[in-house]
Amino acid sequence: MNEWIAIGALALVGILIPLGMMSVSYLLRPSVPETSKRATYESGEVPTGGTRIRFNIQYYMVALLFVVFDIETVLLFPWAVIYRDALESGEVTLMQALGPMLLFVAILVVGLAWAWRNGAVQWAKSPRQVELEANRP
Repeated sequence: MNEWIAIGALALVGILIPLGMMSVSYLLRPSVPETSKRATYESGEVPTGGTRIRFNIQYYMVALLFVVFDIETVLLFPWAVIYRDALESGEVTLMQALGPMLLFVAILVVGLAWAWRNGAVQWAKSPRQVELEANRP
């Protein structure tokens, strides 16, 4: 049996199950058109104020930096284990082992310096920064 048949069958099942569930749901669900269903919150509470809330971009920047440096640690630990064994066996030189990882870490340090310089990791301004901004023309 060709292995692509199994992959095709899996893809077909992966498409048919959600489509079938949506079709059965469409046929069985009750349809009660009401204007309150178009309200911002369907909970019965009367909404107060606008629905657009401004989030501080700082949260997203910190989350993005966390993901980047989390990936760095995930890559550093296996690298350290594998290349230590390779160095002990003499298959690679120290520069062949350290070069790519030092380049990787250097790129991440440049990214961190850029983020730091642009204020991505700064939550509050120091009194000196507030004073400098107030004195700018």
